[in-house]
Amino acid sequence: MTPRATATAAACALLLLAGAREAPAQHLPDLVTTDTLRVCGDPGNMPFSQRKEDGFENRIAAIVADELKVKVRYYWLTQGPGFVRNTLGTGLCDLIIGSAFGSELVQSTNPYYRSAYTLVTRRGEFTDVTGLDDARLKGKRIGVIAGTPPVNRMGDLGLISGMKAYAPYQLDPARPHQTVSAEVISDLADGAIDAAVIWGPAAGWLAKQAAARTGKPLDVVPLLKEPDRPAMTYRIGMGVRLGEDDWKRQLNTILRKRRDDIERVLRAFDVPLLDENDNRLLEPGKP
Repeated sequence: MTPRATATAAACALLLLAGAREAPAQHLPDLVTTDTLRVCGDPGNMPFSQRKEDGFENRIAAIVADELKVKVRYYWLTQGPGFVRNTLGTGLCDLIIGSAFGSELVQSTNPYYRSAYTLVTRRGEFTDVTGLDDARLKGKRIGVIAGTPPVNRMGDLGLISGMKAYAPYQLDPARPHQTVSAEVISDLADGAIDAAVIWGPAAGWLAKQAAARTGKPLDVVPLLKEPDRPAMTYRIGMGVRLGEDDWKRQLNTILRKRRDDIERVLRAFDVPLLDENDNRLLEPGKP
């Protein structure tokens, strides 16, 4: 598709967004902007991102901007169905900081970390449980987000009867928790469920927040012994539009150069980091 055709298609998509949140304040360039890092972000998705720009994806965006010697500007939209289409797809922003490597909706940079789903429990209640096949989990009330890979694994293990499946999206602005994951961890901390299976990059930070609120620590155990299918570990890269190869290569260069800085940010938020190939935790400072 030519740049002219791309711009025309993007402009048509923008018209469909008339009246959408914050769209009137945005502009629609023909190509990736070079004087500003325009990031597609969720304004309420901690520990990943929020409008105050203190999530770990916000900090990683700042590292990329620092390397490019430009400022960061966000286009905010709550993640849910249509997020990619209404952000990258319309040309309102140029980069999604965290995207599962290999997603068909975007072109992925090289992955900059690999992580796993985790089992979260109240400390002392499920000591040494490291897999979902542990008999001590049978009959327990386990919170999980509907539609995520652990649901299939729990079905294979006969854990469905005790499972509490949470709706995957919370789009009501009056919701008590910023994210569904936060709701699950809060319920665990308050004793409404016995355990939770949550994506690791969210679990570590949320568990600390819940423990600070209740005074009762939670254990977060990466599920490293599960079978390959359904996948419980994922590589995470950055997402750009299909066909923007030069932009992707530029980002890959930055990811290599600033790898140590990015790792420090991830570890500061208790993201479980895995070896690139083996299901084992990555030692600090190891490639």
